Amino acid sequence: MTSLVTRFHLLLFGVTLAIAGVTLVHVPAHYAFPAHWQGSSADWLWPRDLALAVAPLVQVALMAIFFVLGRALTKNHFAKTQHILDPALTLLMMIAASCQLGLLMIGIGSDFDIFRITAFGLAATLLVLAVVIFEAERHSYAGLRMPWPIASDRAWRLVHRGSGLVAGIASITLALLAWSDPGPGVLVLAMAIGLCALPVIAGLLTALTQRL
Repeated sequence: MTSLVTRFHLLLFGVTLAIAGVTLVHVPAHYAFPAHWQGSSADWLWPRDLALAVAPLVQVALMAIFFVLGRALTKNHFAKTQHILDPALTLLMMIAASCQLGLLMIGIGSDFDIFRITAFGLAATLLVLAVVIFEAERHSYAGLRMPWPIASDRAWRLVHRGSGLVAGIASITLALLAWSDPGPGVLVLAMAIGLCALPVIAGLLTALTQRL
């Protein structure tokens, strides 16, 4: 049976649950995580239990989506796209696990800011991806994978350069936010928007260029 969800992904999920367990033991139940800073005080707080539930739920949703996607692909398409989809799921799972570790660090009073480190790392990844997508040449195994074909060479260039620019803008924006440190809540939202924006914009550009 073909599956995009591997034992390593399950291990990452287990690590995230373990971090949540450690946090539950060492952080009081009434504790609220500061998610946004206004001056020197936090004006957006996450209740402990709610905050700790987010990363595991996101990971479960991701694994379910990628599992269904893997089963829906034909053997030929699975073989062609596994090298892209597998690391994509790994990256998303690791970001969620990193955010969970960031909550633990905040809860125990550590000044080691995992959220900003993760945001900088994702910004660097998006920047590399932006260059790769922008410069991608058209052939059977390169470029973006869409539900429908890209009609022409001109459409290919427009889709990939537009998507590359979006990834570059997302990278720069995320890096600036990580530098300014608005709070974990804003960084998590920015990372989620940055990850979602690329496939959404790429899909829209592909659909709009079908007649070119």
